[in-house]
Amino acid sequence: MSNIHAVVLAAGQGTRMKSKLYKVLHPVCGKPMVQHVVDTLADMQVKDVVVVVGHGADAVKETLGDSVSYALQAEQLGTAHAVQQAIPFLTGKTGTTLLLYGDVPLLSKETLQELLDFHLEQQAAATVLTAVLPDPTGYGRIVRNESGEVVRIVEQKDASPEERAIREINTGIYCYNNEQLLKAIGQVKNENAQKEYYVTDCVEILRQAGQKVLAFEAVDPDETMGVNDRVQLSFAEAYMRRRINEHHMRNGVTIIDPSSTYIEADVVIGQDTVIQPGTHLRGKSVIGQDVVLGPQADLTNVQVGAGVSIAYSVLVDSVVENDVNVGPFAYVRPQSHIGAGAKIGDFVELKNAKIGKGSKVPHLSYVGDAEIGDNVNIGCGSITVNYDGEKKHKTIVGDNAFIGCNTNLVAPVKVGDNAYVAAGSTINQDVPEDALAIARERQTNKLGYAAKMPRKAKK
Repeated sequence: MSNIHAVVLAAGQGTRMKSKLYKVLHPVCGKPMVQHVVDTLADMQVKDVVVVVGHGADAVKETLGDSVSYALQAEQLGTAHAVQQAIPFLTGKTGTTLLLYGDVPLLSKETLQELLDFHLEQQAAATVLTAVLPDPTGYGRIVRNESGEVVRIVEQKDASPEERAIREINTGIYCYNNEQLLKAIGQVKNENAQKEYYVTDCVEILRQAGQKVLAFEAVDPDETMGVNDRVQLSFAEAYMRRRINEHHMRNGVTIIDPSSTYIEADVVIGQDTVIQPGTHLRGKSVIGQDVVLGPQADLTNVQVGAGVSIAYSVLVDSVVENDVNVGPFAYVRPQSHIGAGAKIGDFVELKNAKIGKGSKVPHLSYVGDAEIGDNVNIGCGSITVNYDGEKKHKTIVGDNAFIGCNTNLVAPVKVGDNAYVAAGSTINQDVPEDALAIARERQTNKLGYAAKMPRKAKK
């Protein structure tokens, strides 16, 4: 979006969070708060964004990367002082500057766009985003004149009884004509008990200069909520989770019980997918159409094809192709790839394993560091023995092979196409294609031996 700039204030320490993690990096629905703000601006195609950092600056930069510019507020002396650190990035630019906060993650693209459109249509020097609250205690009040323009913003402690009765409050989010912002921000003084520079003083400075200052009321006050402690963090999480779930349902996804379904912000879900209670979808998971997830499916960064069913299972950093059944009680660990039509059953664990099309690992097996071909059957209790105490080794099973129950495949080892491995075998040599491998001790029966063994007395 041309001639639209944004300053995101993210320098405060956030002591009320009582956390080693810097405040704006606390996640809401799987994404750091400040990342939500930056992503919303990106959705609006605002390309000129500067984030003002202070405490935890390196961590914020590592999170946001080079998608934004940075200004350092080494000493926190108020919001106007923070904006002043961004002056070098704004000097000489025309257009409009949005002033946002890294700890206000719920503000939607739609609300910001409406604020921006109103500001431009009215040709205001500044427009403040406001909210009307049932109980405005503690917030700065918006004082308007007869024509609806903002006369001043008065803090609770400085407000008269009449002003305290005002329910319209300052959210701290603004649109500015950039040239007017630069003129006003340099005139802000710290003549207050805290000796800090407050950006709210720009309203009075602009008014005294004869400029138009307006207010735009947010339809949903909850969007403007800042997060300062763990309680507010939980409110933000619940609000965003509800919004995410409603978005998917309106796009054709059935969520049986939204109150027990947890979908993070970057998850993509296809139409006619059904999500059962207790399901968690995290990270950048992409779910295809006609999928049934849950109950209690937990997926993180998983690519899921169409027609898949996953129940009571955990999957991480893996790919599941079309028409696969997973679970119940399977654990699919990173770098696994399950081919179309495959079956991963109960109490099966995969790790760095490729499972071919139509292959079955029905139950009670571990397949790690392995490449399993198409139409393979892995019998109950089979193990790929991949670790020698120092290195991991690979197991390869060819197409149409049959691995009998309770088989140990001691890697590195290869079982050829169409080969059979007898139940109970420990295979430590390659099995040629079309061969039957039997690797188990011959059974010996010692007749009458049991009578010589000590026995517990019967009760």
